Amino acid sequence: MSEQQSTIHYERTSPQIAKITFANPPVNLITGETVLRLIEIVGELATDPDIQVVLFDSATPDFFYNHFDLAAAADFPAPEDPEAAPAWTNLVLELSKAPYITIAAIRGRTRGGGNELALALDLRYASREKAIFGQPEVGSGLLPGGGGAERLPRAIGRDRALEAILTSDDYDADTAERWGWVTRALPDSELDAFVGTVAARLASFDRTSLASAKAQINRASLPPDADLVAAYGEFAHSLTLPGFLTRAAGTQALAEQAGIDFEYRLGHHIGVANQQR
Repeated sequence: MSEQQSTIHYERTSPQIAKITFANPPVNLITGETVLRLIEIVGELATDPDIQVVLFDSATPDFFYNHFDLAAAADFPAPEDPEAAPAWTNLVLELSKAPYITIAAIRGRTRGGGNELALALDLRYASREKAIFGQPEVGSGLLPGGGGAERLPRAIGRDRALEAILTSDDYDADTAERWGWVTRALPDSELDAFVGTVAARLASFDRTSLASAKAQINRASLPPDADLVAAYGEFAHSLTLPGFLTRAAGTQALAEQAGIDFEYRLGHHIGVANQQR
């Protein structure tokens, strides 16, 4: 698969550091190809003896990593073994447990599956002016399926997770930092330099010590794998329920009317779509 055809750009910036860049304009929707390419890259990194840090960023203005493209849901990869974990679930679990440190430099909207992938990463640094976060599933009659309901409560507390998931609203970087949704929010002009400094520092450390310390913290903080597997099944089932099906047509009509502003202000538009029913 050529880089020109992919919604993911991958580069090795040094023997110890790699960078994954999301590039699916105009709004960085998650597609089947995106998932397959990420699985491929993560699989390659799993056997790399030198990698210590993997950076994640975006080449699409105003969007870091957005929600699933439900119009192309049939293209999402499914495991050959029906007893195996869903491909997306396995991906976020692999990233959480990887023997390298994952760092996100977040500019723009980060919602749904994109937010769930960001939550699976180790460190999340957000542009104070440009980063926006959300879990919009419930407002669309769906359920989070990629770890949002399992990881957010551990990061920000039960009541704040309930507000974020149940209201399906958008949250700015200052709120996300205050709540613990992100590691730190920085002025946009300082974000890249700060992330680069952290990455270089970690890349200079002993690889075994980094991986072992991460494993210790994982032991104290990660949700059970089975909970994420169950959540993906509940998400998939919610795609068939009346709550979603009765809202889908109205939401699609509103999206067509609003144009790209629908994705820019998704939390607002989800509320409008429901209140107009």
